[in-house]
Amino acid sequence: MGKLVIKNIGQILSGKFEDPIYEGDCLVAVDGKIAGWGREADLDCEGAETVVDAHGVTLAPGLIDSHVHPVVGDYTPRQQQLHWIDSTLHGGVTTMISAGEVHMPGRPKDIIGLKAMSIAAQRWYENFRPSGVKVHAGAPVIEQGMVEEDFAEMARAGVKYLGEVGLGTVKDGKTANQMVGWARKYGMQSTIHTGGPSIPGSGLIDADMVIETGTDVIGHINGGHSALPDDQIICLCETCTSAFEIVHNGNERAAVLTVNTARELGKLDQVILGTDGPAGSGVQPLGILRMIAMLSAFGGVPAAQAFCFGNGNTARQRKLDVGLIEAGYSADFVLLDQAQHAPGKDLLESVELGNLPGVGMTIIDGVIRSERSRNTPPAQRLPERIL
Repeated sequence: MGKLVIKNIGQILSGKFEDPIYEGDCLVAVDGKIAGWGREADLDCEGAETVVDAHGVTLAPGLIDSHVHPVVGDYTPRQQQLHWIDSTLHGGVTTMISAGEVHMPGRPKDIIGLKAMSIAAQRWYENFRPSGVKVHAGAPVIEQGMVEEDFAEMARAGVKYLGEVGLGTVKDGKTANQMVGWARKYGMQSTIHTGGPSIPGSGLIDADMVIETGTDVIGHINGGHSALPDDQIICLCETCTSAFEIVHNGNERAAVLTVNTARELGKLDQVILGTDGPAGSGVQPLGILRMIAMLSAFGGVPAAQAFCFGNGNTARQRKLDVGLIEAGYSADFVLLDQAQHAPGKDLLESVELGNLPGVGMTIIDGVIRSERSRNTPPAQRLPERIL
């Protein structure tokens, strides 16, 4: 991969909620990892194999979609759509986390079958990265009859996540909590379906079950699609140390309620974002950007911090080496600028007014993966590869 230098950066968004904007106009990555950033004159920029002139645009860590339902490759049978992951890359997303490969036709629900599919899904996305996007997949939906050794076996095989608790036959908090505990023991993260049924066969998961189950992530706290009553959402925010996952496919009013409640509690660092697609609402290539703009505009969150919901917060909650401008972290970036003719004096103010930015380039592991986005509104300025 060699050395990458990005110069003439207008501003650097760090992904760190407590310090969201870094000083500097240049960033250097070596062999796919961040080596340094700051003023170009202070950095070692010699010997670069790739040089990007940012032409004054903003650099941010690549966005993370914390909640997707992939199946195989860059195809989803749920919407009969090809290249949805590539399309999402054009929305600035460089990493995705599966909440379960639940749309696989004939998805096995017996224990041997679900373990086999989970391990296979983990493998095929480890071996094949659509358009370079990192898809953390192989997220089994827990079913009645599973025992501790099942989780140990999957963990040994590389499975790191559980699919949404509640989408299978485990419907009570006590059983779910025991299985979540087994998963955690072997280093697997967990998430839970929150709210009303999403598809026929699923069911209501209320605040009491979410609290009793004790997953690492409260999946779509704003509903997927139907949200819980306000008092239950507030109760979850008050009670839980888990990540509050807000999704594009949920209830927008409940999303703003979650952010406002989290702010009052000093818990905005627990807010993370997903799309919950592909699903009945379709594929949302710009879903994470749209949530950032919506929560900034209607939740009163400064745009630089709202971007952290879509990268750094998720990285920290999910224990990933992406999503932050940090030495040694993966060199995964999105370069963006204020959309042409959008109101606001600059990119951040434009986002705070509810406008989408224009994506000019994405970089994963120090390699340019896409240039001018085919999906966002056109940016005022575009970065340019000059070497």
